[in-house]
Amino acid sequence: MNREQLKEILPHREPMLLVDEAFKNEDGTVTGRYTVRGDEFFLQGHFPDNPVVPGVILCEMAAQSSCMLMAESVKGKITLYAGMNNVKFKNPVRPGDTVEFTCTHMRSMGPIHFIKAEGRTDGKLCLSGEFSFALVDGVKY
Repeated sequence: MNREQLKEILPHREPMLLVDEAFKNEDGTVTGRYTVRGDEFFLQGHFPDNPVVPGVILCEMAAQSSCMLMAESVKGKITLYAGMNNVKFKNPVRPGDTVEFTCTHMRSMGPIHFIKAEGRTDGKLCLSGEFSFALVDGVKY
């Protein structure tokens, strides 16, 4: 799925849509990719003359990449983080890098879904962790 197709599943929009493409693999995992252009809002000031994607943004990229695991459940819902466990950052992600996330559905308990994700750039691990999400009905503020 490309960005426009992902918008049919995810409620995120620019500048917070942080996945360029995602697809389901034969083994049931999902792969999501995002290429860091260098002009993103989260790089402004992080850090001047040495831009590095913040860890919290990598977590959000992983979360959005995992949407294909729950594509039918996510439609019409808001996905809210319920937890993050064993999150580790190994290598920095910089402008020009394409981060590839591999996401695995671990289990579900009602509206809570548990996902394991790893992000890599050029084969090097940059993020790993376990994430949980609550799917709630769309809320208008």
